[in-house]
Amino acid sequence: MTRSVETTSSEDSELSLPAPKERRRLREAAELTHDEVAAAVGVTASTVRSWESGRTAPRGRKRELYTQFLARLAARRQDGGPAGAPGEAKTAKAAEEPAADPPVPDRPTPDTQAPGAQAPDTQAPDRPASDAPTPDVPTPDAPTPDARTEPERLPAAPPARVPVTGPAEAFDSLYALAARDLARQAYLLTGRRALALEAVEKAFVQAWDRWPEVATDPDPVGWVRAIVYEYALSPWHRFRRAHRHLDKPPAEPADRILLDALLALPPANRRTVLLYDGVGLDLPDTAAETEATTPTAGHRLVHAHADLADRIPELADVPLEKQSALLRDLFTALRPPFDLEPRPAAVVRGGGERRTRLWTRATLSLTAMIAVSTSYTLMTAPTRYEPPLAPGESVSGVPPLAGPQQLTERGKQLHDKLRADPEAGPARIAPRIE
Repeated sequence: MTRSVETTSSEDSELSLPAPKERRRLREAAELTHDEVAAAVGVTASTVRSWESGRTAPRGRKRELYTQFLARLAARRQDGGPAGAPGEAKTAKAAEEPAADPPVPDRPTPDTQAPGAQAPDTQAPDRPASDAPTPDVPTPDAPTPDARTEPERLPAAPPARVPVTGPAEAFDSLYALAARDLARQAYLLTGRRALALEAVEKAFVQAWDRWPEVATDPDPVGWVRAIVYEYALSPWHRFRRAHRHLDKPPAEPADRILLDALLALPPANRRTVLLYDGVGLDLPDTAAETEATTPTAGHRLVHAHADLADRIPELADVPLEKQSALLRDLFTALRPPFDLEPRPAAVVRGGGERRTRLWTRATLSLTAMIAVSTSYTLMTAPTRYEPPLAPGESVSGVPPLAGPQQLTERGKQLHDKLRADPEAGPARIAPRIE
């Protein structure tokens, strides 16, 4: 009987799950961040972002918890209650389940994100960590609150948000947040410093050219990261003289072994293991970013772990469920033999603007040349139709021309003599004695 009741409740939750756009609207109306919703449901912030974008859907117990959480937000909004209280998202999970010791994660989580890899989600700049609710500590001059009679305490009002003055400042903030980590990730993918920095600049230039789309994307860092990975792993770089050979290997032997083992993987497996173990994305998000199905991404990850275990001695002695955590530590501890500091954001943004101006001028110049050529053609072209002359043809069956034959030398002398004689009449033919 209990099993049937749970099944009915799960089915009702599945039927009442709002659409992805409605999920995002409810969260924004409540002024909650992805981290707060993730803490309430018990997942990562990147998973909540995937649910809101429609790339993945919750399943099982997570789907029921997420549906109930959204239903509470909708009900509080209709009743005019404190739906936007940030503390509500963090206490909902504790109210449903009893407190227990947190399990040790078998794979990297965003809370243990290393500086060498980009976290799937970062704390919003307008909601500092000091806003998180803290346990009530009684003071000597204040009575101890009674949890059964005291009404729900509203958290303090969040600080005033600092408005961004324009798109350039927002782009610079995104560049400062993600450029250095993306350069390190591109170096792990390619083993080349110049190519890694070039991939980061190309991606951010494209992001600046399409800034309205990037600014409204739920995960702008993921938008840029996808372009960085695509450019860094492009097979056309092998034909460039500057990128035919690897750069100087790291100084530490362990770092050299790790980098060589990572570069020996196929590009698809290399990208999958870096996203899953290095960046910390879950398997559905990793599959979505690599444009593969979830089973395909899982098979790539398993094969990549097996290949890395064959090449890295310390990874071979670790159980399968602990390999992700160890790989994360190895990725974080790897130190390149040179600095991977990208150029300033203003330089990258200015270079993209100059390139856009050059392309615009080239397009206008080409258009002007086409217009001038067309005008010259219209001015010099004939105004009426002139049929072309037919080429000569040989005609057979025509008889040869008949007539008097050519004069001989004697005939020419007589002809000239007759023309030169002034006399006319019978006397002309009479003999004359000279």
